[in-house]
Amino acid sequence: MSLTLTNHIPLGFQLPYFNLPDTITGKMVSSDLVKGKKGTLVIFMCNHCPYVLHVIYELVKIGSDFMNQGIGIVAISSNDVGNYPEDHPSKMKELGLSLKFPFPYLYDETQEVAKSYDAACTPDFNLFNGQGKCVYRGQLDDSRPGNGKPVTGRDLRTALELVIKGIEVPIDQIPSSGCNIKWK
Repeated sequence: MSLTLTNHIPLGFQLPYFNLPDTITGKMVSSDLVKGKKGTLVIFMCNHCPYVLHVIYELVKIGSDFMNQGIGIVAISSNDVGNYPEDHPSKMKELGLSLKFPFPYLYDETQEVAKSYDAACTPDFNLFNGQGKCVYRGQLDDSRPGNGKPVTGRDLRTALELVIKGIEVPIDQIPSSGCNIKWK
């Protein structure tokens, strides 16, 4: 495990297109399908990362809390399953079903989608407003495995609430941190 931060890139880029298999339903899911009227949250994550596992229940809560408010949410795993079999689509399906993910959990086998988002770590959050413009690439909150701070989702929840209200999200953002994406 190598601690990695979200890449600092200029905000404002348009929601990159994707069309990937949902490991839970077996159906193809595109960015057009998951796009919410008020905004879209694309989460890069995986099954085995301790940083993801530390916040996984909060991610499910965020899905339940915001998907009915005009926010489309999707999780994507882009890890190399040859070297990290715990991130295999069958294991992704098991996790998604056991935790009752309210959002699709997609598999990016070619890793092209992760590259188009300049994703670097798990979890890596990309929040887009209703016009498909990226307005947030920050952390979930201050909690990390072992630091004793509670998982609240405060930073991401604040950004989501601002997007729903149509208010500009501040550009001063603390990057997310976690395991690096396992590139082929």
